[in-house]
Amino acid sequence: MTNHPFHDVAIVGVYNTPQARVLEEHDGNSIAMEAALGAIADAGLTPRDIDGVIGVGGATDFIYQHRIGPVWRSMSGAGIPAVLEAASAIAAGFARTVLIAAGSAGMYTEREATAPWTRPANEFVVGFGMFTAAEFALIARRHMEMYGTSTESLATVAATIRNNGHVNPEAIYFGRGPFTPQDILDSRMIADPFHLLDCAMTSEGGCALVLTRADIALDLAKPPVYVLGGSTANFGPAYQNPPSFDLDGRRDPRLVNGWVGRSAARTSFAMCGLRPADVDVCEFYDPFSFEIIRQFEAFGFCDEGDGGAFVLDGTIEIGGRYPVTTDGGLMSFSHAGAQAQMLQRPIRAVQQVRGECRTQQVEGAVVAMCSGGGAGALFTDVMLLGKERP
Repeated sequence: MTNHPFHDVAIVGVYNTPQARVLEEHDGNSIAMEAALGAIADAGLTPRDIDGVIGVGGATDFIYQHRIGPVWRSMSGAGIPAVLEAASAIAAGFARTVLIAAGSAGMYTEREATAPWTRPANEFVVGFGMFTAAEFALIARRHMEMYGTSTESLATVAATIRNNGHVNPEAIYFGRGPFTPQDILDSRMIADPFHLLDCAMTSEGGCALVLTRADIALDLAKPPVYVLGGSTANFGPAYQNPPSFDLDGRRDPRLVNGWVGRSAARTSFAMCGLRPADVDVCEFYDPFSFEIIRQFEAFGFCDEGDGGAFVLDGTIEIGGRYPVTTDGGLMSFSHAGAQAQMLQRPIRAVQQVRGECRTQQVEGAVVAMCSGGGAGALFTDVMLLGKERP
């Protein structure tokens, strides 16, 4: 017997559709549907086995198209919180087998402008040009002023992640490298200190996961991966207020937005009795290069202000102590809108723990940490996945 809330839950299916700059033959619903069927097949299940669905658009259309109702349903569908909600629903007995699916295609049609999800959200920020890159740049620049973090550190992060995508045949940036830190610094400036290659790209694609009861998982096609811990941390609505590094709340004045995700990481580690040293691979969310440095500090892998030096000595490369974002992430693998991009870190973490990554597999990976969001968006989600049942 165990008191772990997710002892009886396992992730059993994951799938990424083809990712591309433009998927002419798809819209958001159709690519999410393709992802859903792929994840179900990966688990060795059929649509009839699904009795819970999380997501919007194609995920919920899946219920009708496959005549699987009545089922338990949630509209959340955003990355790690959706995985935690699915695990909670199974643990509570609301459903036995839950599908999470997302996809985006046909949204970004005005190519002369930034992607729709990066534009100022309302009148309180539009006058200041608070598009996403500028919001995250404010956080990075403050860290640089406080601790002397160098642009070379940011460029090293970006080059490492982009090179992971360069060797990944499934990545949009496949074959575009290899990149050096100087290549990153030589790309044009977008929002100081971010150059073009410090920033996530834009693309289209879909992805999905399937979770089920642990007893069912033992008889399925792939080895189960378990949710060891997870939590979220939030300071308010993303992209509606200019972000501040020092934004705090009533809970703990030391937990400012600059370290958002620290409380979620502490909760996640405490759930399973692990610590950063137990993590084998870091599938961290990479909207901008500095976010990786910030997350290593916020999650306790290094001290505040030490993240810039931490990433310079090979630590985050394949073969290093904490390989990071091994498929190429948002910078190189795919960035398919808000719903799909938030699920891709857990998917890659599952693949690493299973030992089935086509490229950049971390040998002997037992525990993977994944994240979503960032200080520029006022939230960070954290999850630990592993081979061993908690």
